[in-house]
Amino acid sequence: MQPDEELKEMLRDLLWLDAVIATELIQITENTSAILRKTAPPATCITEHAALRATALDIADRYRPGTMLRQHVAKHQ
Repeated sequence: MQPDEELKEMLRDLLWLDAVIATELIQITENTSAILRKTAPPATCITEHAALRATALDIADRYRPGTMLRQHVAKHQ
């Protein structure tokens, strides 16, 4: 593998991993909020988190299509 191609592959991996971390952190935030409040997070937060999650998933799919991430995140909702 050429050095430029290796660097591109590494960046694709890092972008995908960042999207995994982002989607999981969003879920942790919602879960923690629900536990502390003893009720679901505010509707505005859920809406905003869904938009952030969708952006992270679009990025992940752009650089690593066909992974299980989108399917896994769908189970969170």
